Amino acid sequence: MAPRCVRFVKLFAFTLLVSVTAQSQQPLTKSWTTLQAGLTNKDIETRVTAVRLLGMLTGDAKAPELAIKALSDERPEVREAATSAIGAIKATAAKEELHKIIQTDKDPSVILGAARALLAMNDSYGYNIFYAVLTGEKKSGDSLMDEQKKMLHDPKKLAAFGFEQGIGFVPFGGIAYTAVKTLTKDDTSPVRAAAAKILAEDPDVKSLGALEEATNDKSWIVQIAAIAAIAQRNDQTTLSTLELRLDDPTAAVRYTAAAAIIHLNDIKTAKPTVSTGGKTPTRH
Repeated sequence: MAPRCVRFVKLFAFTLLVSVTAQSQQPLTKSWTTLQAGLTNKDIETRVTAVRLLGMLTGDAKAPELAIKALSDERPEVREAATSAIGAIKATAAKEELHKIIQTDKDPSVILGAARALLAMNDSYGYNIFYAVLTGEKKSGDSLMDEQKKMLHDPKKLAAFGFEQGIGFVPFGGIAYTAVKTLTKDDTSPVRAAAAKILAEDPDVKSLGALEEATNDKSWIVQIAAIAAIAQRNDQTTLSTLELRLDDPTAAVRYTAAAAIIHLNDIKTAKPTVSTGGKTPTRH
């Protein structure tokens, strides 16, 4: 083949390759253009949707940067969506910013979202927030400042967030339906129940004490959440606390306590297995 023909063939092949590559990238480029338009849209709901969808991009290098940027949005709805996305994609680069948000943000849903995101990345600092929500105090034993109490116990702001995030704790479907019917628009018990559920994973013995205290809470929704969380911890030392709830006036509490006691007894009598996952917290 003549040199001119060889050069022509190579040029044609290169041109074809560039064309095919460009065509394959067009949908991707359009997708990013579309999503970024949503991230900067003036409409709040549009921004919330676009930011939350960043949580789908678990293997993408751009997503963490975009989610962290959204943490500075003027609207708390968008900031909360950003914490959700950060937790989903486990953007560890956002940890410092999430710690800052917990200390400075004025919206409880953003604070709680930041705490959940930290826990998703195995940062135990997030447990401190849910301990405060459940007990009204910091883990250090100091009372919350008035401003912090106002943020974390604002009925109007917490009710919607708590209903969405907290009602899923209920161990039985029928009880969930009953809970929905008894909740009021200003009821914060679902978010406190969510806090109890999350503290089930906290190895700190202070959280176990808080859960035991919550089994006698004024809200039966919080009670059964605390009981279910205690059962999940597989701690035999809690049996005496749970037994007190077998005579509780609320049927849902009695049933949950009974199930928890049966579960802990099953754990106690079960044959040892090779696996050692999930250590039982020790009391001091």
